[in-house]
Amino acid sequence: MNKKILIDLIGLELIALVVVVGYKLSPMLLPRADLVVEPDPACNLQREDCAVRLPDGGTVELSVGTRPIPLVKSFPLEVRTRGLAAERVEVDFSGVDMEMGFNRPQLAARGDGRFAGDATLPVCVTGRMVWQATVLVDSGATRIAVPYRFTSGEAQ
Repeated sequence: MNKKILIDLIGLELIALVVVVGYKLSPMLLPRADLVVEPDPACNLQREDCAVRLPDGGTVELSVGTRPIPLVKSFPLEVRTRGLAAERVEVDFSGVDMEMGFNRPQLAARGDGRFAGDATLPVCVTGRMVWQATVLVDSGATRIAVPYRFTSGEAQ
């Protein structure tokens, strides 16, 4: 009987451990945002830089250095912020219709509201794929998310 109680207690501790680890990792896997700003749906990252105006008057602009955006090849990214004291910028790439794994490069501060870095998109076996590139801007106590959508694997 003591052995059964011990096994039950170990099982409960393992379940508690999984819950705690999941809770701690959830912000990384599912980023929280205090403010979500939708970009102009007519803006196409495959053709142009895309910017949004924030409710307080600032702007966040995403620029992709290689067009069309390549698969399985590194390409440069730049985010420019104006009217906003950005401390950290990441760009979270996710497949809209297919899970493609964790892909969130953190961009390095370059001064004057500019953040730059490189990203790589995995290849999709179906060829054409809709992606969401969510720019995550941390500015002190506020985290802003700007979800840009684009399509890879087709004529632009």
